[in-house]
Parts: sequence; C-alpha cells; structure tokens
Amino acid sequence: MTLTEAPAPPAPAAPPPAARPRRRGRLTPYWLLLPGILWLIVFFALPMVYQASTSVQTGSLEEGYEVTWHVGAYWDALSGYWPQFLRSVAYAAAATVLCLLLGYPLAYLIAFRAGRWRNLIMILVIAPFFTSFLIRTLAWKTILADGGPVVGALHALHVLDVTGWLGWTAGDRVLATPLAVVCGLTYNFLPFMILPLYTSLERIDGRLHEAAGDLYARPATTFRKVTFPLSMPGVVSGTLLTFIPATGDYVNADLLGSADTRMVGNVIQTQFLRVLDYPTAAALSFVLMAAILVMVTFYIRKSGTEDLV
Repeated sequence: MTLTEAPAPPAPAAPPPAARPRRRGRLTPYWLLLPGILWLIVFFALPMVYQASTSVQTGSLEEGYEVTWHVGAYWDALSGYWPQFLRSVAYAAAATVLCLLLGYPLAYLIAFRAGRWRNLIMILVIAPFFTSFLIRTLAWKTILADGGPVVGALHALHVLDVTGWLGWTAGDRVLATPLAVVCGLTYNFLPFMILPLYTSLERIDGRLHEAAGDLYARPATTFRKVTFPLSMPGVVSGTLLTFIPATGDYVNADLLGSADTRMVGNVIQTQFLRVLDYPTAAALSFVLMAAILVMVTFYIRKSGTEDLV
C-alpha cells in the first residue's frame, strides 16, 4: 500500500451574482425617503432656523434687523402675553374634551353598529373638509346669531344661565364670547378626533367582546375593561390632533370672538402682519411650540400607550 497525499481543500466558492443586487436593494428605502427628507428640510427645518434667528434680532423694518442674540423678545412674550397663552390652552382643552365626548360615541357607532350605513356616515364626517375652513367658521356666525333658534333654545333650557355664571357667555349673547370660540374649535376639529378613534376601534377583534360576554361581563364592564383600553391609541392620537392645532388657531377667535377672547395665535398674527415686530412674533411662536411640546410629552408618557394610529 502506498500513502497518497490528502486532497487540497476546495477553493472558496465565488459569491453568487445576486449578492450585489441585494446590497444595492438595501439602499432603495433610503432613496425613497430622500424626497420626503428634502421636503422637511426645505419647508420645515430651514424656516425654523430662520425664525430662531429672527427671535434674537434687534432693529426695525425701516433700518433692518440684525442678529444680536438679544433674548428680550422671549421675556416680552412671557410677561406681556401670558393671559393669551393660558386662554389658548383653556379653549383648546375644552374643545378637545368636547370633541372626545362627541366623537367617541359616533366612532363607536361607525365601527360596530353602522352596518351598511358605515360609508355614508364616514362621508358625512369628512364632508366639512369639502369646504373652506374660513367658510365653515363664518357659518357659525349665522348659527349663533342673536335671536336665532340656537340661542333661543339655549336660553329656554337655561344653559346660558350656567355658561354666564362660568363666564363663557354674556347675558343672552353667545357671539363674541368664549363659548362661541370653543364651539367653532369643536366643530372644525371634530373630524380629527373621529377618524383616529374609528381606526382604533375597527382594529378591535370582535371575539374579545364575545369572550367578555361568555364570562358574564355586562356591556358597561366590557366597554371599561376591553373596548376603551384597546382604543387608547385612537384616543391619544385624536386628542393630539385636536389639541395641538386648536392651541395655535386664530381664525375662530378672530371671527367668533372679541378682544377679550384673543388667543396667542391672534397675537402672533398681529405682531407679524400689523405691528411688524418680527422678533417678538418669532419668540411667541417658539414659546408656544415649546409649551405644546412639554405638554404633549407629559401627556404621552402618562397615557400609558406608545401605539399611536
């Protein structure tokens, strides 16, 4: 017998030709995100940087503005317009609560009880979007007109007595009062509450309700233990989509309110377009944004849900 040499180890196989296309395919999502990122940079990030630089400028429109890192505009915004900030938060919170109380039953009806009428009801919910925001708000001037049927019904039900005691109306008048502003905010932002609620409720598996019934849970218990906890992502999303734009709104306060119901959005508009005090207007915008960011962060942490729809 003769000893033979062991065969040499085989050479490593060449990578399959499909490997390179796979690596290139990994970059495809980033290329698809590029237009959106550029859009955010051009129309969001750059204006934010410009407004930040404007808030620390000094000068006038005639002489020109110069960046001097003067932060006095922020102090003026906090010390001079804090009532408008508190009023904006109060009006937005009231409108958000009303939207939740009105929108949740309707969203529940669409998700579980509408049947063949679901599409029709959904069209009615989004129908206000078919008209201008300004036209919708002006319509409320007719609805809440003095001596109109709505004001007459509120007076007959003694609702105006309660709202007058709370300071939300003045006598038999609803227009140019806080109640009119809150009504306008509630109407204009109600669809933003209903749609996330409906989406969240529709995702709930109906077998969970059947299981709760098999365990002899009453309808109220089923709603409290099953339906509402599972719909919390929609509640959080709806309240955020309502509260954030309502806080910075100025159209409703301008058309339905008075000088005593001015919100911080009205102040920013006045500073930008009438007074032409750009540093103060920019500082007001950043203070409002920071306040909303703090409140939203605290609210999301306390809500106990991270799954937003």
